[in-house]
This record gives sequence, C-alpha cells and structure tokens, in this order.
Amino acid sequence: MAGIHIIKSAGLSGISGFGVVVEVSITNGLPGFAIVGLPDNSVRESRERVRAAIKSIGLEFPMRRILVNLAPADTKKEGPIYDLPIAIGLLAASEQIGSVSEKAVFIGELSLDGDLRPVTGMLPMALAARANGADSLFIPRDSALEASIAEGLNVYPAGHICEIIDHLRGERPIEPAPPCIPAACESDCPDFSEVRGQFAVKRAIEVAVSGAHNILLTGVAGGGKSMMARRIPSVLPPMRRSEMIEATAVHSAAGLTDKHAPLLVQRPFRSPHHTVSASGVAGGGRSPKPGEISLAHNGVLFLDEFPEFRRDVLETLRQPLEDGVITITRAAWTCTFPSRFMLVCAMNPCGCGWYGHPSGKCGCSEEAVKRYVRRISGPILDRIDIFADVPSLEYGDLAGAAAGEPSAEIRKRVTAARDRQLARQGTPNAQISSGQMAEYCVLDRECAELMRAAFDRFALSARAYNRILKVARTIADLAEAPHIAPPHLTEAIRYRSSGLLDA
Repeated sequence: MAGIHIIKSAGLSGISGFGVVVEVSITNGLPGFAIVGLPDNSVRESRERVRAAIKSIGLEFPMRRILVNLAPADTKKEGPIYDLPIAIGLLAASEQIGSVSEKAVFIGELSLDGDLRPVTGMLPMALAARANGADSLFIPRDSALEASIAEGLNVYPAGHICEIIDHLRGERPIEPAPPCIPAACESDCPDFSEVRGQFAVKRAIEVAVSGAHNILLTGVAGGGKSMMARRIPSVLPPMRRSEMIEATAVHSAAGLTDKHAPLLVQRPFRSPHHTVSASGVAGGGRSPKPGEISLAHNGVLFLDEFPEFRRDVLETLRQPLEDGVITITRAAWTCTFPSRFMLVCAMNPCGCGWYGHPSGKCGCSEEAVKRYVRRISGPILDRIDIFADVPSLEYGDLAGAAAGEPSAEIRKRVTAARDRQLARQGTPNAQISSGQMAEYCVLDRECAELMRAAFDRFALSARAYNRILKVARTIADLAEAPHIAPPHLTEAIRYRSSGLLDA
C-alpha cells in the first residue's frame, strides 16, 4: 500500500524480549509526527532524534502527516531502541530506500548526527527476534557481539545509519559479525589454599557447592566466615552453555554486560550490603529490572552479616528459594524473573560477635543472644540445608599450619559430583523434585531407622526432611556411591543440627 511501510523490531519486558512491528504511514495533510502504541517518553522523543538524524545525512525528511504505530498496541514500549526502525521505516515509506525484508529486524538508538549507540538488553531481544523467524539483525556495532550469542541470525553491526542505508541499497554490504566465542574461564578469585585449618567447614562448603545447597556459616567475629565464603567462586562447577545464556540475558537486561566479552562464563557471585532494600533484592522499579536474587541466577547469593538485613528483605527470599523464580506485580505490570541461586550466609552468634569464644569477651545476655538470632525467621532458616559452625582458630592454626588444599583440587571433586547429578536427573541435587526423590533418594532399612530417630529428636519439618535427603544424596555422589548409606545420612543430619533452629 503506497505511503505505508512495515519494519520489524523488538522490545524488552523485564528480561524477556518480544517482537514489535513498526508501521509507518505517510499521508497528505498538515505536517505532523505522531507515535502511538503505548510509547513512553523516551520513545516519543524519537521523533526529534529521527528528524535530526535524517536531515544530518542529507536525506529528505517528509513534510507530511506521519503516523508511527508500534504493535502490539497493548504492550508498553520503552527506551530509545526504536529510533533506527522508525528512521528506516520513514525512508522506506518515502521511497528513499527500497523495500526491506520481512525477516530483517532493526534495533538501535540514534544520535542527532546519525551515529548508532548501544542499547540495553540486546541478547533477550535477539533471542526473541530469532524465535519470531528473523534471519538478520541490524544493530549498533557495540551491541553486535552480545547479539551474536543468540546464534542462527546474521548480525549486521553498524556505527552509523548511513552504513545500513548503503547496505539496504546494495551499495556497500555490511559484513556479518562473527559468532561470540566464550572467553577463557580464568578465575581471579582468592584460593582455598590460603585458608588454614577449618577442615570441617571446608568440607561443608564442598558438599554445599556440589549439590547447590544453601549454607549458613556461624562463628565468632574474625573466624574466617566471610573469607571462606568469598572463595566459593573458585570451586564452583563450570556453567553449561544454556546456563551461560540464561545468566547473560539477566545481566544484559540490567545493563551489566561487557561489550568486549558479553557472555558470562563464570557463575555469578552477588554480595549485596545489608542496607539493600527489598526491591533491590527482588527487583522492580519504574521499569522492571532484575534484582540481586536474579543477578545471582545460576550462581551464588552471599549475604554477609545475615541478621543485619531487614526482615522484609529476608522474607523476599522465601518464594525464590522454593520455586527458582520470583514474580513481581505492580499496578502497571507483572514480571517474572529467574532466581535459581545457591544461598550462602554468614553471621555472628550474637550482637557483639563473641558469644561462645573461649576468651569470654561476650557481654550479651542469653536473652540478647536469642533476640539477635530471632531476627531471622523460622521459615527462612528452614530453607537452609547446611549449618556450619566456624570455630575460632588458635595461634598454632595460623602460624604453624601448612597451606590448605588448593581450590583446583576441590573443584575437580565438585565438578565430578555435579556431573553425576546432571547425568542422573538433569539438575543439581538441591533442585530434585518430589517425584525424583522417590527414585533417587531411597533409604534402606538402616537409613530409614536413622532418619526416623533424627526426625523425632530434632522435630523436623517435611521440608527439612527432604533437604536432609538431598544433602545425603550429594554426599553419596562425592563418595561415588550409587545409593545413600548410613555414613552419608549421618553427615547430612549433622549439618542440619544447629542451635539456631531452637533459638
């Protein structure tokens, strides 16, 4: 139809991309430029950027009635990412360039002189374009490497709109961007070899990491809780390709990817300060953005000084720890973010941090100690799989002890145990479903009697019962055992016995 042209684009909602059709109509009448289809202010401002960019490259801006519709019209459009498709649509509708392929997608922000600027959330939008049948993607050069992660698309990078116009006219074709090759996974994390002593705690951490179990480290101030927790990234198993893409998509939507190495090859390790807000942890904002629990997806969320976090912040962890996702609902939108993470917490036993130390430094009363621990609700503690007490070290442990086992050796065992879990049930043991537990966490008679005694003695909940079995299954995997045996179950029960649960 004369005077109307359709250009394909994409949008971002939360961390999910969606297809957008940009319909450009040029008709006779008083000059005007309107954009409809639930645009926000930054989309409406595209009118001025597009007008200035077209004029700056010496092409004619149509002085007629211009209407741009962004479909679907009932989905909110945000950001300057529609500058490029609107400009290309105007040039096509005014016959300054030829028709554009229906399988070509255009995404990008324009400067006033026609330069293309990178945009946030390119990977989710590229994935959406591919899912909608696109075969080519025209985007800013600085976003091309991230877009190429999607695979199956010809990604055409450009630094200026003139490059795209010349390509569409067949004058100077753009070379497709090469595929994104994952960077070498070289961790610069501190090593467990620097940790003296604390063999029982390191064993608990190894078990937790092997099965992606939640762990709480408790001990006096200066005992090494935070030091060991920050060495956990050095023993995490490598990510699969699908996990890399999932984690990268979350970071892309948050604008945290590196344009030179956008694909995340190391598992995320997020450590927010205890002053963080509930929305900072869960996500949200005026435009839905992922929070810390989503940025830790497929990785670790470390909460140091656990009781110092606000109660409402800790309670936001309940649903994600069970479901692996978090759904945030506001008046204008509802958004679901992935949040499958391993929770690592560290806390002092009391407000002053010295309760139980042989020096007797602690001046807290028993009631003050209990009040401090009660800052963490029972349901949150019930969702923790492993409780590890971190004892204070003696002088000889620090001065005379040899270097600890290096992280590389621990990581080998962790990776081997995780591989067994993925080969058996497709997920880490912490994520085993109820149906899978009946198949993979079977107890023989001796183990069943042991579990019955622990259930009665510690007044376990059904959730705690299941979590003990999952931890026992991980310990068996570390031992390369086909079934859970009494030593594996005994160790798992020992990790569950903590005075915190009785406080």
